[in-house]
Amino acid sequence: MTEIGSPVAQAPTPNSAEASQFDTTSARKQWQVILRRFLRHRAAVVGLALFVVLVLFAFLGGLIWKYSYTDLGFQRYLPPSGDHPFGTDRLGGDMVALIIRGSQFSLQIAIVVALVSTVIGVVLGALAGYMRGWVDSLISRFIDLLLVIPAFVIAAVLVRNSFVLSVAGGSGSNWLIVALYLGLIGWLSIARVIRGMVLSLREKEFVEAARALGASTTRIVFRHILPNTVDVIIVNATLAVAQAVLLEAALSFIGLGVQPPDTSLGLMISLNKNELTLHPWLFFIPFAFIVLISLSVNFIGDGLRDAFDPRQKRVKA
Repeated sequence: MTEIGSPVAQAPTPNSAEASQFDTTSARKQWQVILRRFLRHRAAVVGLALFVVLVLFAFLGGLIWKYSYTDLGFQRYLPPSGDHPFGTDRLGGDMVALIIRGSQFSLQIAIVVALVSTVIGVVLGALAGYMRGWVDSLISRFIDLLLVIPAFVIAAVLVRNSFVLSVAGGSGSNWLIVALYLGLIGWLSIARVIRGMVLSLREKEFVEAARALGASTTRIVFRHILPNTVDVIIVNATLAVAQAVLLEAALSFIGLGVQPPDTSLGLMISLNKNELTLHPWLFFIPFAFIVLISLSVNFIGDGLRDAFDPRQKRVKA
């Protein structure tokens, strides 16, 4: 026993070197956990790598490839060969250069659509969920009305009318108009998701505390509530890219999408749909690039959804 007044015997404390050997469970930040979970999702990593390659091909390929999309002096309908890996088209243009140009426009449209639809959907969904009352009813009924009509039909009508006006005005370039219209009809799903989340978050303690301190509606929504929905916003914005690529391709295929002098993968398929039996590479090569872009973005979206969702058991942290 230790006598009263005598120093208490203390256990020997390990030095820093010894302590570091046992300190193997250091706390990780949230973004580190999300990144770790994403990197463990093999399909998502493959999709990200493929998407990066496609973006580099679209935006830097023209600087490296020996031919330009404006070079039309080659023999028509040449099959794929060493000099022309994707062959040549009906005008004698190199298909590699044309695919580079078409991929660039398709990705530009997809990115603009994702940005526009995400911003509109997040803002309207957050206002509907937080304000409730007549604001929620007005936005929700407007969303229900638009959901009754297929998005493809709405986009086709809008783009057709804008194309007629642009031709009458002497301008044939319309890729940005197509992108903006697709963005204006692509926000419905994300708005409904954000509305549901905001309805739940508005009753949390931190929102009640901000409201009690006199914070304005704008500050509560954009500084306190929306940061807690960033995972859903990122996933939906990612998936919007794939949806935009497919919808733009469908519009261009029926002649209501991108028009010359602009181009896109969908427009290339439309121009070469009659060559499917005689010169199939003119149809299937741009079609393959559309499929690759859509699949890669969908894989990335699946990986982000699993990485942000703490309840899922598919990928361990």
